[in-house]
Amino acid sequence: MELANALQTIKLYLFDMDGTLYLGDRLYDFTIDLLQTIRATGGRYLFMTNNSSKSVEDYIRKLEKMGIAATREDFITSSQATAYYLHKHHEGQTLYVCGTESLKAELRREGFALTENTDDTDCIVMGFDTELTFRKLHDVSYLLLTRPEIPYIATNPDLVCPTEFGSVPDCGSVCQMLQNVSGRLPVVIGKPSALMPQLAMEKWGVTGSQTCVIGDRIYTDIKSGLNAGTLTVLVLSGETTREILEASEEKPHLVLSDAGEIRDTLQNL
Repeated sequence: MELANALQTIKLYLFDMDGTLYLGDRLYDFTIDLLQTIRATGGRYLFMTNNSSKSVEDYIRKLEKMGIAATREDFITSSQATAYYLHKHHEGQTLYVCGTESLKAELRREGFALTENTDDTDCIVMGFDTELTFRKLHDVSYLLLTRPEIPYIATNPDLVCPTEFGSVPDCGSVCQMLQNVSGRLPVVIGKPSALMPQLAMEKWGVTGSQTCVIGDRIYTDIKSGLNAGTLTVLVLSGETTREILEASEEKPHLVLSDAGEIRDTLQNL
């Protein structure tokens, strides 16, 4: 499949962020041009991230520091998708959140009651917790072991989060640690679930054939696009290497060195 032909029908671009548009706090050289080109050629883009450690407001501020103007309407996050799932399946339940204050603020904004008292907990929510403490691990272990029926939800399955020096443990790694304790795995909301792409397509009234998911991870970004029936583009600017790609059972529709190739192609259509 040629990139130029594939992009002819695309109206909505769903971009992973870290490893795709920037790495850590370093914006890739092509990113601003790419986003401007999509808008200039009649397209729409959303930032679609599994990273639940930051609220949408945090991301807006982060992008503004990099020179990218954004609003809440420009994001679809695992925190938002988790809130959607909780409204649908666990409305009115009190949450114990093993996550950052930003994730807690997002869930409170959605009307959920949160607690740090295990006796008052109806449901556990695990996020990418850059403020993780042993107290939280202790409390979640206690809940999983003493109340095996309690709902247990994770915002995302990522094992690592990329950094400029390599990686740090993400939500999926902490969930594996808790599986060693309890034998339980959570219901996972973020990519590779199709939920975030589906919510984005529903919001903007487009189909899978009009939507493209772009990301640097096969097991989250690409698989979510495949599960949602969209075009999928893997970029090799983040976590995935050629060796990982060759060993993977799931294959993207297209593989690019970086997302700058999309900009170059759109400018020449």
